[in-house]
Amino acid sequence: MSDPLRILIVEPDRDRALSIVDSLKETGDNEVHVIGDLSGLARRVSDYNPDVVIIDLTHPSRDVIEELTLATGPMERPVAIFADASEASLTKAAIEAGVSAYVVDDIRPERIRPVVEAAVARFHMFRRMREELAETKRALEERKVLDRAKGLLMKSRGISEDEAYSLLRKTAMDKGRKITEIATALVTASDLLS
Repeated sequence: MSDPLRILIVEPDRDRALSIVDSLKETGDNEVHVIGDLSGLARRVSDYNPDVVIIDLTHPSRDVIEELTLATGPMERPVAIFADASEASLTKAAIEAGVSAYVVDDIRPERIRPVVEAAVARFHMFRRMREELAETKRALEERKVLDRAKGLLMKSRGISEDEAYSLLRKTAMDKGRKITEIATALVTASDLLS
């Protein structure tokens, strides 16, 4: 953790919260904030807008995990949950909800830094994967539309696939638009006319 982080600790027990804060002081010049009361958690997390959320739960339940993960936005930021005890189904539910790290064992000060670093790294890895997946899906959809537009031109004008693509490309250049925009407009117009 080389750059300072805004870290939010969700811990109702004051002594445990102070222990976590003390451990984080050794990791660098981070801005640390503690929430001890879980009421209005979503709003408070949103107001603070942390880079990382650390949640310490003595005995988590599925409802508590769901509420905390929804409130802390695990898809928006790394979330590390420390639990004294847990069931396999709870761990699975937390990971499926997007929690970056779920550690079952009493929270120990020497473990906080490596767990937080792992949570941040895992979060960024999964974010890149989600972005790549979204980009791949977008490219595939554009390809489908382009292929359909070429097919429409080939059928209506009696031209080859290369000629249809050239016509789409020329039209896009003449209009100063992307070829996928022209293809989408053509497909939309065809759908309206059929």
